[in-house]
Amino acid sequence: MQLYKNQHIKVYNSLTGKKESFKPITEGYVGMYVCGPTVYSNVHLGNVRTFMSFDMVFRYLKHLGYKVRYVRNITDAGHLENDADVGEDKITKKARLEEIEPMEIVQRYTVDFHNVLNQFNFLPPSIEPTATGHIIEQIELISTIIDNGFGYEVNGSVYFDVHKYNETNNYGILSKRKLEDLIHNTRALDGQSDKKNPQDFALWKKAEETHIMRWPSPWSDGFPGWHLECTAMSTKYLGEQFDIHGGGMDLKFPHHECEIAQNQAAKGKSPVNYWMHANMLELNGARMSKSTGNYINPAELLSGKNDILSKAYNPNVVRFFMMQSAYRSVLDLTDNGLLASEKGFNRLMNAVDDLDNLKASSTSSFDVKAWEQACYNAMNDDFNTPILIANLFEAVNHINGIKEGNTTITADDLETFKNAIHTFVFELLGLNNAKDSAEGPNKLSGAVELLIKLRQEARANKDFSLSDKIRDELAEVGITLNDSREGTTFSTN
Repeated sequence: MQLYKNQHIKVYNSLTGKKESFKPITEGYVGMYVCGPTVYSNVHLGNVRTFMSFDMVFRYLKHLGYKVRYVRNITDAGHLENDADVGEDKITKKARLEEIEPMEIVQRYTVDFHNVLNQFNFLPPSIEPTATGHIIEQIELISTIIDNGFGYEVNGSVYFDVHKYNETNNYGILSKRKLEDLIHNTRALDGQSDKKNPQDFALWKKAEETHIMRWPSPWSDGFPGWHLECTAMSTKYLGEQFDIHGGGMDLKFPHHECEIAQNQAAKGKSPVNYWMHANMLELNGARMSKSTGNYINPAELLSGKNDILSKAYNPNVVRFFMMQSAYRSVLDLTDNGLLASEKGFNRLMNAVDDLDNLKASSTSSFDVKAWEQACYNAMNDDFNTPILIANLFEAVNHINGIKEGNTTITADDLETFKNAIHTFVFELLGLNNAKDSAEGPNKLSGAVELLIKLRQEARANKDFSLSDKIRDELAEVGITLNDSREGTTFSTN
């Protein structure tokens, strides 16, 4: 079903600074590239938020019937410290510190990256290329840039001539920076004397004798520049021009700016129609930083093994929390925010569970089709998940109204209502019902039943302090014990 013909999506384009009607280059097809991780450490929670945003975009476009080719790369070489042209390769440095091969580092943290994203219920991309798997394409791209007069070789390294490029193009078109300002604010740095100008950036770096990750090229044994890798991989799989390029706000300059320049220099055209940037994730109102201790990684968040948050959180709750904020907004991760999202998530899931028990009537007292279109309107407005979630809580009120007999719904409308809620909750927001997940009925029920048994034993032994403690602490995490003559049952809030 080609729902996209009935829906009008508007996307905020970072290139133009405004929302624009989304029109793919080829009708019915979407090409989307998102800058993936540099696999030298465990994936950062801020990265998870960025990738989750584009997972949501991917899901929605697929739902509308587009054939989407989603490319998200793995950077496994060439990304130097501080995103600069000098310094040590991040992966090589980690390998040196641990006294193992760089590709062992790559393998370890690529596996970690996939495991973390699986916990948050991400769809895999269509293609996940690696930088080291595309060295030939990068060398060919550099040769073309040199032939077109925008690259130069010095002592085995190749640099992009930003000043030459800016004579006929606009270096700064994405970030809205002016080259004159960059020149004025640039400090002279050691190790950059090979460049004509400090603003030039590396396309290929000659490897020092101690540099392990190296490949032969026409200029030297060396390695590609970080910016070049994404240009080579995106255009190989999506063409010289494609629809969407995504990434974190921190990549807008210089990484994405350099991608535009490289493609313009090599192909004579801007590579991307819609640039999308997800905003930053803060922790308790401040920038996440390992050096200050204001930092938490995904494993610590999900396990509760940290000194920042009060408890462990289910990955579905974390995903729901992140979806409650627009992808272009700064999101502040706090314990209170997660606790509120947990309550909201449980309320939503309980309402979803009630759907199968709703009774149809001969008339409908609310307009299901209008409510459904309101949900689509939210997603069509630059993927506005907070408004979508607000509409879902309106649906919760309708569900409760139908249960209580205050709202009526016909059988046909009820079927439409059920399908729409499942579509928006599970397919588009990417949530799982925690009761149905690996953390769901078997593990949760087993654990709670064990606590109920321990509580019964405590009561039999007249240890009412322990009995009350079990009941109260379960209540704090959203599990209510219900005592009756038939025994004790539990429900989640």
